[in-house]
Amino acid sequence: MRIAVLHPQAAFVRGGAEAHAQALVRALQAAGHEADLVTIAWQWFPPARLAHNMAIWRSFDISESNGLKVDAVIALKFPAYLVHHERKIVWLVHQHRTAYDLWDHPEFADLSLQPQGPAIRDMIVAADRVGFDEASRIFTNSANVKRRLWESLRVQGEVLYHPSDATMALLDEQPGPYGDHVFLPGRFEPVKRQALAIEAMRHVRSPVSLVLVGRGPDEPLLRELIERHGLGDRVRLEIGVSDERLHELYLTALAVLYPPFDEDYGYVTIEGMAAERPVITCSDSGGPLEFVDHEQTGLVAEPGAAAIAVAIERLHADRALAARLGAAGRARVRDTVPGWPKIVERLLGP
Repeated sequence: MRIAVLHPQAAFVRGGAEAHAQALVRALQAAGHEADLVTIAWQWFPPARLAHNMAIWRSFDISESNGLKVDAVIALKFPAYLVHHERKIVWLVHQHRTAYDLWDHPEFADLSLQPQGPAIRDMIVAADRVGFDEASRIFTNSANVKRRLWESLRVQGEVLYHPSDATMALLDEQPGPYGDHVFLPGRFEPVKRQALAIEAMRHVRSPVSLVLVGRGPDEPLLRELIERHGLGDRVRLEIGVSDERLHELYLTALAVLYPPFDEDYGYVTIEGMAAERPVITCSDSGGPLEFVDHEQTGLVAEPGAAAIAVAIERLHADRALAARLGAAGRARVRDTVPGWPKIVERLLGP
């Protein structure tokens, strides 16, 4: 079967959605299909660009390529699922969140603050209804995304988890000792709340350090915050690390800290568990809570610096608890997240 995986791509941005799309193409190819990643440049600001991008995807003809029929398309996120195709499968990473659940959020809203915002939101909602209605099957990458889709549009989806490359690699690794650093990888941006993790370190009295790995627009702010609070000897940023270094930091951490606001899914959660590390997340972190059960596979703290610090201190003082939670988390990932062959089978169906 010839399958196109459709993905809107912002230049110079690489994150979980990009990794998801690329891994899906590889899995389809491994299953014997002819698959390729089809991208169109993505811009969301100013708001009029959203309408322009929606129109591009809606008018994009992917029924054939170079004279060869495209048998199916798999769209992962807005606005790629607006494309018209006789066999359109949606595996939803997320909708355009600032038109929905983040519309009036006091910190993360943006579309609602623009003069054209309400009109653009109405266009997005109307277009989404059409795009989803045309899909032959709709999956979501988490129960959290499924919930948002139902609450916003009354559209039903099937939850289909998937592993990251790091998750599969870490499951094959021998976990190291529980060290003295807490690890937080991910894009440096406000919704990931690295700043909250840094603030938590002001309350930690044990000899624990925080290691942040990633890159993104919040890097200057995070560096300024570390300097302002005199945390340079306890909090460090590592930019653009290798896979080997990433795995090392996971496998030797005391814990993985992942405190985003209402995350869609969150590779960091399952990667930390695959490395047999206890995961600390927050009660409003969304997707991670599908894997982190408090005091069973990790610790769930209120989204405040002091509460997160208490969780860190607790694991530092009780390595047996860290080991128990870490082992249970690894078992949860093995039991819950299917391998790519099963994922491809479910996506394409009978």
